[in-house]
Amino acid sequence: MILTGPEIDSAVADGRVRIVPFAPDQTNPNSYNIRLGPTLLTYTSEVIDAHRANPTRSVPIGGDGYVLQPGELYLGHTVEEVGSDLFVPLLFGRSSVGRLGLFVEITAPIGDIGFHGQWTLMLSSVRPLRVYAGMKIGQVMFFATTGAVTPYRGKYQGAAGPQPSQYWRDTPRGEAVPS
Repeated sequence: MILTGPEIDSAVADGRVRIVPFAPDQTNPNSYNIRLGPTLLTYTSEVIDAHRANPTRSVPIGGDGYVLQPGELYLGHTVEEVGSDLFVPLLFGRSSVGRLGLFVEITAPIGDIGFHGQWTLMLSSVRPLRVYAGMKIGQVMFFATTGAVTPYRGKYQGAAGPQPSQYWRDTPRGEAVPS
C-alpha cells in the first residue's frame, strides 16, 4: 500500500513521517517533492576503490547553478530530512528532470524504516546540464509494511549533506566478497 498525498500530509502532521522542512505545496497525489541541496561531492581519484575510503571534493552550487558533466558521478543531497519509523520511503527522480537527461537515484531508491536524515542523491547527466540548489529534483513515496520492524541503525543515520560511499566498512579489505 502506498500513501496518498493527503495521507502523507496527515502522517507528517501526526509524526508517522518526518519531512523537515515540510511544505504542503510539495505534496503530490502519491508522493512528496524533494529539493536539491546546495552541495555536491565528486570523487577525486581516477579509480574508485570499493574496499577503502575514497577522497572527495566538495562543490558548492552557486546562485548561477552548476553544470553537471556527462561521465561524472555527482553526490548531491536533499534539502529535506526525510524518514519514518513506520513506512518504507522510496525516492525517485521526477519525470521532468529525467526528460532533461538527469538520472537521479537510479540504483538505490529504497530507504530503510528508521532512517532519518538528508538523502544522498547519485546524479549522472547524459549531456551537460545546469542544476540549481533548491530545484525540485525527486519525489519520495511511502509504503506500508507487514511484519515486525527492525529500525535502521546503520552508518548513514542522521546524514547531513552528501555522503560518500562507506561500502568499505561492510567488508574488511582482502576478505572475499560473497557473490
